[in-house]
Amino acid sequence: MASAASRPRSAGSGSERHPLPLPVRLLAMLCAFTFMVAFAVVLARLTLQPSPASEALTHTNLQPGDSLKAYLDQPELRDAVRQIGGNILLGVPFGILVPVVAPRTRGILRVLLMTAIVMLLVEFAQGALVTGRAFDIDDVILNTTGALIGYLLLGRRMSRAVHARRPRRGRAAKKPSAGKA
Repeated sequence: MASAASRPRSAGSGSERHPLPLPVRLLAMLCAFTFMVAFAVVLARLTLQPSPASEALTHTNLQPGDSLKAYLDQPELRDAVRQIGGNILLGVPFGILVPVVAPRTRGILRVLLMTAIVMLLVEFAQGALVTGRAFDIDDVILNTTGALIGYLLLGRRMSRAVHARRPRRGRAAKKPSAGKA
């Protein structure tokens, strides 16, 4: 039976994280990449298809909150929930998949920045290239909020499971000696 002194000490919270086996990690990354491609196709179909019928109704919104007020002023609450909820849901996959597919983007600020950049590009494309669509800063804000929710609920945990950090040798070597007095 090993004594507490002979057991390896782990850095941090007391439980050392071991990365998943390589085949499992590769499979998880492949699945995340496949879902990301599928999501990109869905995103393109939802946001980049022309809508000639609504051409007269579209307007560019550069003022944060203006579209949100318009959504909430609609007589049907269902329409507001659909607009706001739909834009939030559109960002959730980014928060989940980006840190798994691209481990260097792991971290709340990096995920939010990556999502904001991608959604800004989508909005610019809508406003410049697609009939009946316009740039709306509120969509970018709502999509980025969705990515935050996805990251906090699942993305952070999935990324840590697939890309667990190994303890640094320098820290591990110093910890046991620091505990001796």
